Amino acid sequence: MSKIIIYTDGGARGNPGPAAIGVVVGDKEYGEAIGKTTNNIAEYSALIFALKKAKQLIGKEKAKEADIEVRSDSELMVSQLNGEYKVKDEDLKPLFIEVWNLKQDFGSVIFKHVRREENKRADALVNRALDTLL
Repeated sequence: MSKIIIYTDGGARGNPGPAAIGVVVGDKEYGEAIGKTTNNIAEYSALIFALKKAKQLIGKEKAKEADIEVRSDSELMVSQLNGEYKVKDEDLKPLFIEVWNLKQDFGSVIFKHVRREENKRADALVNRALDTLL
């Protein structure tokens, strides 16, 4: 069984405003602008992108055996996915459900809150993508 560590970050300049995602899956890095939205939607969008990308990189069959650890500096998202907070924002509910469904493709998925300093690579990818919009 393989363990994959994923770092995700999403951000918006203005809330809502121009937004982007940053994702690190193993040694692969991804950053892209996602249009105008809120910070929280950008955080969930980064996570959805990351889970889909992880499945694509390791393959459908191997994904079923893989243990995924997602590290994010979004306390709200991690707490919602760990069942500590309710999802009250109507715009986040479908994203929460999409993440929950994507989780089923893997052996296990855990969500861990990390401090921003521990998420520098994903954060840099977000900012690089946002800078391309200016």
